[in-house]
Amino acid sequence: MATDPFDRLSRRGLFALAAATWALASLPAFTATAAPRRPAAVPETKADPRHELWWQAPADDHSMIQQGLPVGNGRLGALTGNDPGRELLLITDATLWTGGLNATLDADGQFPYDREHFGSLTLLARLTVDVPDHDLSTVSGYRRALDLAQGVVTTSYVRSGVTYERQIFASRPDDVIVLHFTQRGGGRYTGTVTLEGTHGESTGATSFGAAFPNGLRYGAAVTAYGSGGRVSVNGERITFSGCADLTVVVSGGSNYAPDVTAHYRDPSLDPERLARTKVREAAAHPAETLLRTHAADHSALFGQLDVRLGTSSAAQRSLDTWERLKARTRDGAPDPELEAAYLQFGRYLMISGSRGSLPMGLQGLWLDGNDPDWMGDYHTDINIQMNYWMADRAGLPQCFDALTDYCLAQLPSWTELTRTLFDDPRNRYRNSTGKVAGWTVAISTNPHGGGGWWWHPAGNAWLCNTLWEHYEYTRSRSHLERIYPLLKGACAFWEARLLPYTLPDSGREVLIADSDWSPEQGPLDAKGITYAQELVWALFANYRTAAADLDKDAGYAETVAGLQQRLYLPRVSPKTGRLEEWMSPDNLGETTHRHLSPLVGLFPGDRIRPDGSTPADIVDGATALLTARGMNSFGWANAWRGLCWARLKNAEKAYQLVLTNLRPSTDGANGTAFNLLDIYEVEQGRGIFQIDANFGTPSAMIEMLLYSRPGHLELLPALPGAWAASGSITGAGARGGFVVDLAWRDGKPTTARLRSVGGRTTTVAYAGTSRTVTLRPGESVTLKDLVR
Repeated sequence: MATDPFDRLSRRGLFALAAATWALASLPAFTATAAPRRPAAVPETKADPRHELWWQAPADDHSMIQQGLPVGNGRLGALTGNDPGRELLLITDATLWTGGLNATLDADGQFPYDREHFGSLTLLARLTVDVPDHDLSTVSGYRRALDLAQGVVTTSYVRSGVTYERQIFASRPDDVIVLHFTQRGGGRYTGTVTLEGTHGESTGATSFGAAFPNGLRYGAAVTAYGSGGRVSVNGERITFSGCADLTVVVSGGSNYAPDVTAHYRDPSLDPERLARTKVREAAAHPAETLLRTHAADHSALFGQLDVRLGTSSAAQRSLDTWERLKARTRDGAPDPELEAAYLQFGRYLMISGSRGSLPMGLQGLWLDGNDPDWMGDYHTDINIQMNYWMADRAGLPQCFDALTDYCLAQLPSWTELTRTLFDDPRNRYRNSTGKVAGWTVAISTNPHGGGGWWWHPAGNAWLCNTLWEHYEYTRSRSHLERIYPLLKGACAFWEARLLPYTLPDSGREVLIADSDWSPEQGPLDAKGITYAQELVWALFANYRTAAADLDKDAGYAETVAGLQQRLYLPRVSPKTGRLEEWMSPDNLGETTHRHLSPLVGLFPGDRIRPDGSTPADIVDGATALLTARGMNSFGWANAWRGLCWARLKNAEKAYQLVLTNLRPSTDGANGTAFNLLDIYEVEQGRGIFQIDANFGTPSAMIEMLLYSRPGHLELLPALPGAWAASGSITGAGARGGFVVDLAWRDGKPTTARLRSVGGRTTTVAYAGTSRTVTLRPGESVTLKDLVR
């Protein structure tokens, strides 16, 4: 008879404890209040082959970051190994950070950037389920799969004539990770469940709790139950024997709180106790119920967008995912269903990694150790922005909120650090004006209000522009009201920072950015860098619209308009023919540098447009600079290049960069790993996972199908030949407040349906023809006569 390994509580006492514990939860991290408890159950459905990735081998325990399959519920994530005899989960909570405020500068004017002061994202726990007599060498027909639409990892194999199957999923409604082991044919499971901390904690059989030196408390808990056998506690692990089926439930987290006044802690929350309560509550339900509840929640988001890029061959479909990736690169034959699945994998990661907690940094929710490169932090000079370019485009606007919440929670600390440290004489980027106002950030930020590495003056503008773009997609007034203080504070910073400069050729006085670094190359003291000028120009334009839409601060908006009008904007170098990165005709850095900093006006901005509204020499100069940067770099850099080529309507170059990122990574080289995560080669022979390309590349794919800005949509602006025969995308977000369903055949749109989510009027264009559409929020219209 199965027994609960936890010490016994009456059912009434258990629910009372759960209610009391959850009443403590006011933060959007380790709580049970961030999502509905139990959505309506949906019937089990067989995986759609278009949305299933599958492999014929488990992960190597020593290569989990390249081979483990990711699951996540938005704050709690795990890499799963799927070995028949030893299931390994490396579990991460988004808030499990070491370090602290880091409110000092070193002698060189940098914030300390290390694991002690700045801190690092770390693993929460290791969970292993050992089934010793199911060694890989004793089984046949092994297969593991990731169902992107349902959010479930499934492993199956045959041993002694019995088919064994396990399912792993991370449920947001129940806030737990579930492992469910079943069989068909009279088999039995015997083995152990072991939960371990990763920081030297004292761990019991079913739970542990501890604290970092920074005061962050954390904990985790596990339980197991089954039928037809026995489950019990034995020393430091749970044992099970003779079970026809087995369910293991694990949860955990920290007492992080997004509240600067409480030093980003909730002192009343006991993470270990809360974890125990959560696994108890989940274990009160059959595994099938937990699965259906989870699948209903996950699939509701996943189903908000569908994409078809064409039909693959039967031979391609017969290959497992890794062999299919290799064949695509080796043979050069288009595999449109694989490419669509890669886009959907990015959406799966977004749903799994960005809901109700901190946003995703360099590695999202998935680690294989406690020492991720660059601390797994939030890089503000491209990476965190790229992580969230996809959310609205790909029909996942709900997943954007984690970034908004993070910026708002950090703003008081960022403002105070700017006030006290930005004009410190050790800061090489301090304001020559002697004034300081508003806020900005460092190149790296942590969740404790602190920064790392150099100050990043233009980082505030880029964050604000990213937050603003979410408003353009959703037209959410509540979102705009929330981010308005960020926009206004960033404008105040630049009002204090900009310097007057007289152009020698015309005598006209303009405003330029003070000394800065064009990320991440060239001189450290250049004024008027294109990167800053473009970002600040967009910031000022966005703030003016925000003030008008909210009917606020008309006087200050007029001041900002005057500043924007006086901003210097970049020119084309007469020496190189390329858009200048610095206020110099000379290239002061690397021609093929990974960053496209001077092209932020092309993407993600759209001041530079190839539609005749931008002077031709500027468009040509931007194209020349992009060409010089090359077509082969790190994954995130290729994704950015692809987005820029899509904006320039060069379909084949954009598509080539998508394929470059799909190259199989071997021996640590740049490309796509066995498990489809992107690999960044930090040095020859050593590659690391960096998640931004997994979001940036799908963003480029959608941008190839649909370009939008408020008041204007363009269909199929960069459709490559490989996708031209037929295809469709439904649920794609469009700036201006619309959702678009689009189908095409022979490279031309056949139907386009627009639904307003707040937008009113827009033009819809294709190949020189256009239609003006006017809708009320909630209304839709289908256009069928775009091609004449």
